[in-house]
Parts: sequence; structure tokens; C-alpha cells
Amino acid sequence: MPGSAETDAEYAAEEASLNRAEEVDDLLDAVKSLILPYIRDADNAVSDRAHGYIAAGAPGAPTRNVLVDSHKPEGLVEKLAFSIPEKGAGKEGLLEIVQLVLRYSVNTWDQGFLDKLYSSVTPVGVVSNLVLTVLNTNVHVYKTSPALTVIEKTTARKLANLFGFNGPRAGGITCQGGSSSNLTSLVVARNTLFPETKTGGNGSFRFALFTSEHGHYSVEKAAVACGMGSDSVVAVAVDAAGRMDPAALRAAVARAAADGRTPLYVNATAGTTVWGSYDPIAAIADVADAHGLWLHVDASWGGPAAFSPALRARGLLAGAERARSLTVNPHKMLNVPVTCSFLLAPDVAVLHRANTLRAGYLFHSDAGEEEEVWDLADLTLQCGRRGDSLNLALAWAYYGTAGLARRVERAFATAAYLAAQVDADEDLALLSPRPPPCLQVCFYYAPGGALPADAAETTRRTREIAARLVSRGFMVDYAPAPRGSLFRVVVNCETRRSTVDGLLRALREVGREVVPQ
Repeated sequence: MPGSAETDAEYAAEEASLNRAEEVDDLLDAVKSLILPYIRDADNAVSDRAHGYIAAGAPGAPTRNVLVDSHKPEGLVEKLAFSIPEKGAGKEGLLEIVQLVLRYSVNTWDQGFLDKLYSSVTPVGVVSNLVLTVLNTNVHVYKTSPALTVIEKTTARKLANLFGFNGPRAGGITCQGGSSSNLTSLVVARNTLFPETKTGGNGSFRFALFTSEHGHYSVEKAAVACGMGSDSVVAVAVDAAGRMDPAALRAAVARAAADGRTPLYVNATAGTTVWGSYDPIAAIADVADAHGLWLHVDASWGGPAAFSPALRARGLLAGAERARSLTVNPHKMLNVPVTCSFLLAPDVAVLHRANTLRAGYLFHSDAGEEEEVWDLADLTLQCGRRGDSLNLALAWAYYGTAGLARRVERAFATAAYLAAQVDADEDLALLSPRPPPCLQVCFYYAPGGALPADAAETTRRTREIAARLVSRGFMVDYAPAPRGSLFRVVVNCETRRSTVDGLLRALREVGREVVPQ
């Protein structure tokens, strides 16, 4: 019991020495012995991915499916048998849990992970996350995070420059993810264009927000969070390439105004979730300027194309410099650790004016409105802020701008290769353009070039093939479409062409199992 002689003796023993560095050293060595084989298994499975099947027992090859040991939730609960003990399990208990987590997690280092708009980190990402964990500081005020604050401001400014934000106060801040960055952009738009809403709320305003039919659902979530309701979001028609139609946007804005609503915000997407399409930002900016709308660009996925002069020359991000805010997530295309999302602006003072709420117990700066802001939480919706910018900063320092450009260009070239191989296959029907606009390639499994008349049958085939591919070491995604669910394969900066060849080989073989010919 508290205050007993036994307890006092325990406290005295604990305070007798402080050996945290030695304890960290011991635990890191132990965990390293688990983590390195986990990554090495993914490297050793490369030849399996090239073959399109798991060659169990082959020299040097892993003896199991490195990608994932897959189980349904109920089965995994039983296998993990995870519980929180009353008495600490110590080092051995810790290592046992880590080993189980590694065993039953999806190994995103594996070449076969082609499912989502992110993949493994690079080795430098492991280092940056380790440094952030050791620091364990809150980047909310400069006093507690001087170095990380300077790094965030410097990195955000350099990143903003890539998108054409070149003014003296160009820059940005990190948020907890792309959805958070988009939410913050909407708050900034409303509080800037209609300052009375910052203190009085939406009041009698019936705001209208515009995004494409293929835009990310985070815009609707942001509308809900801001008290505008999901119905305030108007889905604008897209063209045959999946890009927002500026004429349809202009008509939608006019209709909203005629209906008594207040057009506020238009979201242009640079790299849509399914098709990877880049909206025509410059034409959308013309509409925004004509109607006084806040133009935000959601470049969460496709934004890192800005690192490459060759990709910028394709006009993918033309007009981005006219945006009033822009989201980009380096944790997606650039393989830095999740999460690392930046909200950028041509003038960060707008972020400050829109979000600042003076808390004297936290913010002690007397900086005026036009002066540099160093307490970064005064620019955001967050108070607690991890130093996520370090994840990009260290990768950028490690590879350099040219090195990141080469990585992104290689990924775009791999996506183009995949699209060409799909197009040449008589049993696959390519839906993406050649080359695809971004890193995902959409297609159907269509034996002999024919799809079933019933869209539900196409969906069944797609889902079953995707499920069976997992046992061969490949994880791909699918998405709804008018003729049934289509395959969406997402390559990344680490994807090899041999992996693409192996995936298509596996897909053809599994396809014949699902649809006997």
C-alpha cells in the first residue's frame, strides 16, 4: 500500500540510479534483431514477385508469404492473444509483442504491396522517425522545439517554392494528414473571406463548396466539421479523363448563387484517388477569380511531381501558383513516414490571422500581425504537433532535390510501363490513358477482350482475383465503376519492372482459375 516501508524501499531503489541510455541501447539492439530480418525478407522476396508466385524452399527465398500472414479479425484476435497485463512483462514480453505485430502486419517493404497511395519508408525514414521519437517534443511553441520549428519553416518555404509560391512570406505548416490539411484550408478560407464567422459561426450563411466528382471525401468531412453539412459540397462533373470540367464548375457556381447559397471554396485535385487525374488548375482558377472563390489545391497524392522539371513541363500542376492554399503529402509518393502532410500558402500570414486564438498561458510572443510567427500552433487547428516536417527534411537532405526528382520520375516511368503491358495483353482491358496521369493504373480482367454484360459479375471476378493474388504475394486494390469494379494498381518509387511483370503473370493465372476458359 502507498507509504508502506516496502513501497518506500522500491522508490528508493528506482531513484538510486538512472540508466536510461543503457536501457535504450539494450532494447534497440533487441528490436533491431527483429526489424532487420523483417525488411530483409522483403528484399529476398523480390525474385518471387518477379516470378508471380511464392517459390517456397528456393535457395535464399523466404519460406512464407512475406507480404502478409492474412487472417479474419476474429482469427487474428485469437492468434495475437493481446492483452494489457497488470504487472509489467518486461523486455521479453515487449519483444514477444513486437514479433507478433511484425508477423501479422502487412509488410509495406514488400514489392507486392501495390494497394494504396503509400508504401514503405526509405531507410532514412526509419532514422527520422527514431529521432522524432527520442526528441518526443511538441512543435507548438518555439520555446520547446527551437530546432524543429526552424526546420519546419525552412522546409515548408522550400516546398512552397516548388509550387510557385515565391513571395517573402510563402511557406506552410504540417498537419496530421491530408484530410486535416484540407480541413484547415476550409477553416482558413471561411475565416478569411468572411471574418465574422471566426467568432460568430456560420450564422445565416449557406455556404457552397465545389470539388470534382472524383475528389477526395475529406472535403465533405471538412464541411461537416465546419458546421456546413455535407450537402454544402457540390460535386462537379468531370471530363472523359476524370478531370474537373471548368464549364460545369462555372454553371454549378451560378446555380448555387441563384439558390441563395454563398459560393465559398473550390477544391482542385492534383492526382485523384482512383484515376490519378490532375484537374485543370489554371482554368479552375479563372472561375474562382471571377466569382471570388477561395481556390484550394488538394495535391496530397500528385503534388510531388513538382520536384521534377520534366513532369512540371507536362503541365500537371500548371496554375498551382494561383491557389490560395495547397495540400501535399510527402508520406505518399515520396516514401517518407506516415504522417507528413503540409498545408502551403503564398502568404502564411493568412494562416495566422484565420487560426490564432491568443492563449496567454502558451503563446508569449508579442509579434505583430505582419511579423514572423515562430509559435507554429498559432497557425494551425492543433495544439499538440509532432515534428513531421523532419521526415521530409531529412529525406530531402539525403537525396537532394535532383535525387527526389529521379525517384518520382522513375515511378512515373514504371506506371507507364505497367499501362503499356496491360494494353498489350489480350485478356486485360486498360482504362487509364497511356501514359497514365499519375502512378495508378486502372484496368479490367477481360478474357479475350470481353466483359460480362452483368456489372455485378465483373465486380465478383475482380474481388475474387484480388483476394487470390494475396496468396501469391501481391496486394492490389479495386474501385467501383459503371461496368463493375475495376483493378487499381498503385506503383511507387521502389517498384521494379520485374515486379510489374510478375504481377501480370500472377493475375493471368489467377484469372483463369476464377474464370475458366
